[in-house]
Amino acid sequence: MFLLDAALNNLWVIIAALLVFIMTIAVGFLEVGEFGEKYDRSLLKTLIITGSAIFFMAFLGFNVAFAPTIGGIIGNPLYNGVFLGGFNANVSGILSGVWWSMSSSYFNTGLTTPTYFLFETAFAAVTLALVGLIVLRKVRMTAFFLYSIAYFLIIWAIPAAWIWNPTGWLAGMGMVDFAGGLVVHGAAGAAGLGIMLRIWQEERKKGLKSSPQVAINPSNGWMTLGLLLLWVGWFGFNPGSVLQFNSEALVTVITTFLAAAAACGSTLIFTKFMLKRKPQLVDGVNGVLMGLIVITPVAGLVSIGSSAILGLLGGPIFVWGEKFFAKFKWFSDPAGLLAGHTVGGIFGVLMVAVFAQQAFAAGSGFPNLTNGLLFGGGMAAINQLWVQIVGIVAVMITVFLLSYITCWLIAKWLGGITRKSYDAVE
Repeated sequence: MFLLDAALNNLWVIIAALLVFIMTIAVGFLEVGEFGEKYDRSLLKTLIITGSAIFFMAFLGFNVAFAPTIGGIIGNPLYNGVFLGGFNANVSGILSGVWWSMSSSYFNTGLTTPTYFLFETAFAAVTLALVGLIVLRKVRMTAFFLYSIAYFLIIWAIPAAWIWNPTGWLAGMGMVDFAGGLVVHGAAGAAGLGIMLRIWQEERKKGLKSSPQVAINPSNGWMTLGLLLLWVGWFGFNPGSVLQFNSEALVTVITTFLAAAAACGSTLIFTKFMLKRKPQLVDGVNGVLMGLIVITPVAGLVSIGSSAILGLLGGPIFVWGEKFFAKFKWFSDPAGLLAGHTVGGIFGVLMVAVFAQQAFAAGSGFPNLTNGLLFGGGMAAINQLWVQIVGIVAVMITVFLLSYITCWLIAKWLGGITRKSYDAVE
């Protein structure tokens, strides 16, 4: 029976991985939809991200994130050698056996190394696509490619090793981030902020008093296509993160889609009453995305009713975030990396301690997670909230510093990361 279950789990997670890979290209479609069709450079950027993710995660990044950790800090980079074992047919989990953390000692899902690699690499790719939302007009493609190497080898791998690796130090503390509110969305914002700071430093050297803002020039067809592919891709993103095909995976489908629908409605309503303007297609798109972001870290831990509440909260939170970050003139964030992904991801991670229910969490691989504050968790839930806060602070600071230092080093090598002219092709 276990062999049959393992085969089904592997099939399920491979399908989920392919859906998540679609999301990286969908980000490119969404950028074209928001900034105008002349920004087809975005599609090249997302292709580069996908190729770099597969190559450099296979090279060493996957080991750094998911091999047994050294002191809870970083996965052993030589655990299986480079390229998942290279030419060795006897590496455990390649032709037989399972990846070590998918064994009965940990998650007990029976996933093989290729399956788990493909799934997590898809997550790494789409995370860099989110980081790349702020580089489209301003950062040289060569610089961004070099950044992607460091990103997949260390910047993305560090929070993954701390939280999603069962031997990571934050996992050991009991931190839970179901499908990436922090590892993906929050950390993407921190990495993007590091790039923004470097961009601003170079813009100031050019004599600019404020950072040129990237104008929104909607192309409704491209925008709708991008949203549709992202929404469908999230079917793999959240339900696939259960890492097995069971009843909780099916519940997670509903929590994910319901939160998105609820946030879409609440964003349109609060856009009208908080911003005092008529809602547009881009507002509905951002609403759906905000609901998907907010539910991501808790999708496999909460009830269907809780997902509706979280989605409804996502609307005003996004509208507030958009209004707040619009005040800053030293960076350009045209697609809402900070207002949506950072704010929404961090909010969702905190909500683990508020809305989680053991009955749902057990089916997602977290049988020891306490009930949230709203479901009688008491002091255990307060302690969980503290753990979540510690993880957020540690990851955001670390990723920001790693991102900025990487950009600084690349700038020293290339003579700057920004393009000579924001209207030129480089």
